[in-house]
Amino acid sequence: MSLTFYLDKGASLDPGAPCLTLDGDSLSYGEVVALSHAVARALRRSGVRPGDKVGILSANDPTAFSCVFGIARSGAVWCPINPRNAAAENGELLDLFDCVALIHQPAFDGLVDEIAPTLPKLTTRVRLGAEFDAWLAAAADDPAAEADQPDGVVALVGTGGTTGRPKGVMLTDRNLEAMSAITLMSYPFEGRPVYLAQAPLTHAAGVLCFPIMARGGEVVIMAKPDVGRFLELIERHRVTHTFLPPTLIYMILGHPALDGTDLTSLQCFWYGAAPMSAARLAEALDRIGPMAQLFGQSEAPMMISTMSPAEHRLADGSIAQARLSSAGRPSPLVTVAILDPEGRPVPRGERGEICVRGSLVMAGYYRNPEATAEASAHGWHHTGDIGFLDADGFLYIVDRAKDMVITGGFNVYSAEVEQALMVHPGVRDCAVIGLPDEKWGERVVAVVQPQPGTDIDVAELTAFVKDRIGSVKAPKQIEIWADLPRSTIGKVLKTEIRSELAKEATA
Repeated sequence: MSLTFYLDKGASLDPGAPCLTLDGDSLSYGEVVALSHAVARALRRSGVRPGDKVGILSANDPTAFSCVFGIARSGAVWCPINPRNAAAENGELLDLFDCVALIHQPAFDGLVDEIAPTLPKLTTRVRLGAEFDAWLAAAADDPAAEADQPDGVVALVGTGGTTGRPKGVMLTDRNLEAMSAITLMSYPFEGRPVYLAQAPLTHAAGVLCFPIMARGGEVVIMAKPDVGRFLELIERHRVTHTFLPPTLIYMILGHPALDGTDLTSLQCFWYGAAPMSAARLAEALDRIGPMAQLFGQSEAPMMISTMSPAEHRLADGSIAQARLSSAGRPSPLVTVAILDPEGRPVPRGERGEICVRGSLVMAGYYRNPEATAEASAHGWHHTGDIGFLDADGFLYIVDRAKDMVITGGFNVYSAEVEQALMVHPGVRDCAVIGLPDEKWGERVVAVVQPQPGTDIDVAELTAFVKDRIGSVKAPKQIEIWADLPRSTIGKVLKTEIRSELAKEATA
């Protein structure tokens, strides 16, 4: 089914209901449907044909997100472009995707002016605002333009380019249908949902809108991150569902308004996109409420494994401490296996690469058959994550394969060290990497961001970690930084940490 299904389904339930809301102003379902038809007609008049690629470059914005459905209605392919990326990275993505059209906010005129001369395939550029309105008006009397994507690909999503040239993940209507079905069957939905989107709609926060819309829910959009306003909007709009990466949840836990905010409307507060400290998660369960985990990646969006709010607690209502460091259980429509490097399943409880099969998995990488073949070796999609399944079927992610540290002949998983560090009350966030070492081959290095107003004693913190995981896994070097480098969606960038520490070592 096309992306338009989710919007049209919501409109069939109540066309006058609020669909997309920003700063108290709402577009109804009927208005968003009409806008999507107008965008489809304008794209067709501009020469965009089914299967062509159309980029959207915008901060969180109702009109920009409405264009997603217009692109889909025309049979073109939606290419979300992150406005927080550097101009060169976005130019690289638009070129990689073969985009023929770009819809963007005026705030990004300078960025588009910079990259447009390098994009000969980009023949249509439309600025939101008066220019966009005129573009729609010019096609107002054209016949309806509605078509399916020829190969079922509805979106092209760029992977992070921190380790080389980014890749374009081809997501099909079937992938997003599986993601939406898993969402609706795995998490609580009572009544008409109200979803608060603070995280970028170009990422997880955007695709989570689709199952919300299928239930006729309202999407309350935040144009920019603001923890205090986030809490205020939950209370004001009686928000039922929301999503944030762990970094922003840590900020909420440290915000003075948290304990005075009415969060009783929440049914499901999703967290994901990066590992979360089990200690901070336990605190969030007590102070925020119904936390819900999701684990996925661009290639298998959002729902490889899930853990509902109920699964965070035991039958007696107490916190299920032992499973807080897990990623939940494999989703109902997904098969997960833990494989060795030869593609053979390892015994239950042993570590290997987390691999996935099912309709959630992408169609492949755009114009990159070599990378597609590598990712789908042995008939499984390879996530690049190391993990294991326990006796109860819970999935544990112990590290990214590339982040494992081999020190003195022992395998040390950075995520395990990070979990130990995060138990310390003075640590707000941290990252663990391996650096070359003449004695150990690699040494375990931790970069720690302290809680505001906290002075961390490195010797005391080292002893604290040794008491929990032993001296082999404990960091041989701890650096204190005021903040950690992060991607546009809040992930800590270990490549930048390695680069900075390498510079310091040679200075």
